[in-house]
Amino acid sequence: MDENIFVFVPNIIGYTRIILALISCYFMPTDYVTATSCYILSAFLDVFDGYAARWLNQSTKFGAMLDQLTDRCTTMCLLVVLSYFYPAYIFWFQLSMALDIAGHWIHLHATVMQGKTSHKFIDASENPLMRLYYTSKPVLFTMCAGNELFYSMLYLVYFTEGPRIPLIGVGLFRLTALISFPIAIVKSAISGLHMVLASYNLAIIDVAERKKLKLAKKE
Repeated sequence: MDENIFVFVPNIIGYTRIILALISCYFMPTDYVTATSCYILSAFLDVFDGYAARWLNQSTKFGAMLDQLTDRCTTMCLLVVLSYFYPAYIFWFQLSMALDIAGHWIHLHATVMQGKTSHKFIDASENPLMRLYYTSKPVLFTMCAGNELFYSMLYLVYFTEGPRIPLIGVGLFRLTALISFPIAIVKSAISGLHMVLASYNLAIIDVAERKKLKLAKKE
């Protein structure tokens, strides 16, 4: 290789995120302060790797995949711990994990098969909801941040309610979880939509390839 993309600045930030995520996962069952601090710092660095990639002209497919996998796996590990803390809701945590992983995986696979340069590239002919989701930064940020916020607050509530809100009489962490809960539901629904639309796109590719193969046999 002419360039060693593994030591690009955005990817080094990505490795740091992974280390922080691992530390967070290790302490999640017992030390919520350390776990939360590392989790938040890892998420905070996620903002900077994209800026670094564009500023230094070091955007890579490896970096994009590293970022995606770190996000998905970190959230999945948090949900595993929540399943342990709240066993009565384990099915819903499992469903959330399945939708998140499967939805993003098949969407990324369909993106590659279609020859697109990014999984965030949505052309005008595709679903308007997905187009809004990926082209509006406020919408994308709200969905992703709100989803993470809900599960993070559920985690914190297991240990502490947080500062008590005057007049309401509810802890800050519990209140934040209640507010962000609808966003988490919508985010899971979007993951399900990912699966449906990506499956449809793959089916279109299959039909086109089969048609091409039949024409080749006739010739």
